[in-house]
Amino acid sequence: MGQGRESGYEEFAAARAGHLYRSACLLTAGDTHLAQDLVQETLGRLYVRWARLSRVGNPAAYAQTVLTRTFLAHRRRRSSTERSTDVFPDLPGTADGDVPLRLTLLQALGRLPAKDRAVLVLRYWEDRSVEETADALDTSSAAVRTRCSRALARLRELLGEDLAEYAGS
Repeated sequence: MGQGRESGYEEFAAARAGHLYRSACLLTAGDTHLAQDLVQETLGRLYVRWARLSRVGNPAAYAQTVLTRTFLAHRRRRSSTERSTDVFPDLPGTADGDVPLRLTLLQALGRLPAKDRAVLVLRYWEDRSVEETADALDTSSAAVRTRCSRALARLRELLGEDLAEYAGS
């Protein structure tokens, strides 16, 4: 690969890594180690295809799609020796006053199925349209709207009284 292409990739990766990591943390419901692994795998996949991707109109959106699909694939192939936990590792950079709210939201997200989490992260964290979300998840727009509505209802149900505690703050 030519030096110009590599430097273009390095600039892109440096600029997007933080955003991808934050999205991955939401997808993994706060599992920072898995989030780092997903970002690393995503950036590796992008590097292999960078010669073609650098000509794409929006490589950042493509990177987010790769991250989401990598997360969903990981959830499907998770080894039977891995066990999920409800204990979250220390989250760096969360020293502000919203820590209890963030942890409550991460715990609630963690209780949702992986596809529901992916829909909510893409629609509300990434601020993607229904069509863009459908494309990223390789599904129909109607399926995204339905899953999004049900996932939000389930999230509200999971948060229940916890949400009321933060609404007044």
